[in-house]
This record gives sequence, structure tokens and C-alpha cells, in this order.
Amino acid sequence: MKTYRKELWFDIKKRRDFINITPRINECLKESGIKEGLLLCNAMHITASE
Repeated sequence: MKTYRKELWFDIKKRRDFINITPRINECLKESGIKEGLLLCNAMHITASE
């Protein structure tokens, strides 16, 4: 089984903000070379779940 892990960091100007991360996730998929399977995108910071 092939795996790939990458941390993404985002700088925001406000305390809360919405960011479309789809393009960055697509870049990660291309970098990984993985063609099929599951992708887990996990927000590790507690404020991402508010």
C-alpha cells in the first residue's frame, strides 16, 4: 500500500475565515503519484472545527 503525507499551513488575516483548499489538495494528489484510493484531509487545529 502506498501512502503520502503532507502538512499544509494557511495564513489568515482574520480570526475566522473560509479558504478553498481544493487546488492545494489537487497539487498534493499529483505530487503523491497515487492514482486511486482514499484521501483523508484532517484539520489538526481545534479552531478549524468551530
